[in-house]
Amino acid sequence: MSISTLKFDGGQNNFSKRSNINYMNTLRNKVSLIKIDNGNALARFSIATNESYKNKEGEWVENTQWHNVKAWGKNAELVEKLLKKGTEVAVEGKIVNGNYTNKEGETRYSTTIEIRDFLVLTPKTEK
Repeated sequence: MSISTLKFDGGQNNFSKRSNINYMNTLRNKVSLIKIDNGNALARFSIATNESYKNKEGEWVENTQWHNVKAWGKNAELVEKLLKKGTEVAVEGKIVNGNYTNKEGETRYSTTIEIRDFLVLTPKTEK
């Protein structure tokens, strides 16, 4: 399930320009934590969102979208400590688009959710 939100800044019909996205779903892999040269921590993991709908033939179709997620600094360390594969989690952050050149010299594009905050939804007894 995904929810996009716009924050109202109090002005008439004037929304904050801060990019914001919220996702809630199950962690699908183990969190990968690395330390960057400057000592800053980076955690990477992925979550999936699922959508079900009926196609033209009336059959139910399940569509799964995978989302790469990054957390920096203290958030990265907390993510690595608290989130395990199968944990239900809500994340809040921004969409970051990037590109890189692979070994074959081709430009590749990526989209990542860079989180500002997260909330563990799975009760401790279920982890």
